Amino acid sequence: MNARVPAFVLGGTGYVAGELLRLIAGHPHFELAGVLSDSQAGGGIAEAFPHLQSAYAGRSFLDLAEIEALLGAAPRAALFSAAPHGVAAALIDRLLQVAESGATDVHCVDISADFRYRNAHAYGAVYGHAHGAPARIAEFTCALPEHLARSPTAHVAHPGCFASAILLCVVPLLAAGIAEPTLFVSGVTGSTGSGRKPVEGTHHPRRHSDLYAYNPLAHRHVPEILACAEAASGVAAQVHFVPHSGPFARGIHVTVQARLRKPMSGSAVRDALRDYYAGQPFVRVTEAMPRLKDVVASNYAHLGVAADGTTAVVTAVLDNLDKGAAGGAVQWMNRLFGFDETAGLAAPAPGWT
Repeated sequence: MNARVPAFVLGGTGYVAGELLRLIAGHPHFELAGVLSDSQAGGGIAEAFPHLQSAYAGRSFLDLAEIEALLGAAPRAALFSAAPHGVAAALIDRLLQVAESGATDVHCVDISADFRYRNAHAYGAVYGHAHGAPARIAEFTCALPEHLARSPTAHVAHPGCFASAILLCVVPLLAAGIAEPTLFVSGVTGSTGSGRKPVEGTHHPRRHSDLYAYNPLAHRHVPEILACAEAASGVAAQVHFVPHSGPFARGIHVTVQARLRKPMSGSAVRDALRDYYAGQPFVRVTEAMPRLKDVVASNYAHLGVAADGTTAVVTAVLDNLDKGAAGGAVQWMNRLFGFDETAGLAAPAPGWT
């Protein structure tokens, strides 16, 4: 059991997959066994991700048949899915069938939206198409590691990057009975959150030196946020969310405003959040308002607090590719295999990015 666990990555050429590959390269317990890319099978990993040349020189993307053969022959495996929503579910289902046929002890962490909802109807209502593997939904639990000590299922669906930042703020407010369950959120995300394929909203000349809102009060992650917040806190809430596109590549900054149930000072609210996240290695409640540069390219999230007696403000910053996606997925996978959850993730942010 001391041998490193073979790790498989799906959706191999996207930004989140690239970040997974970077984290796996330095992980003490996982070792890359294969990266799936039907479109670039046979192509070099370092050609798609030049910054990973030192880790994966000579390694190539594999097709599905090659991944199936390797997975079916492995005694245990970590399956990371960074495939797009609408694609991930059927692909995961197929590979889990392969693992089951070969008696492979496998855990999967899906970073897409496909297993974040409790049933296929809820998923279809948000994404407008049928779920790719409805029979598998019950095998996945959707939560942040900080909000669930142990997954009751063998597989985990990681919340989205905006959802991760918002949930870190709102869950302790609700769980501790600090705030009324109607919350107002403004958030800003970097361009990597929209994926690798250039589109109008993320094209650099359009986004550079600009800031604009999109999908106000209609962001598709809100139902996911509500479900995860209620599961973690026991409180049904309303979240009114206005997302923004920021002129930077990596990072998310969210500001949550909530009415206090009783008069509280900022220090009292801050102490309550510190108590809630005590023992959680990747969440820090800071004295000053947090800054993106202090967390970008790390798995840490920083939370700041202010209150005026009637209203509380909680701000959060995290890296959308790390804590909001790949890093959070590795953190969950560490837990699923019984490793220290900080394994491969404890490096501090580089700063001045």
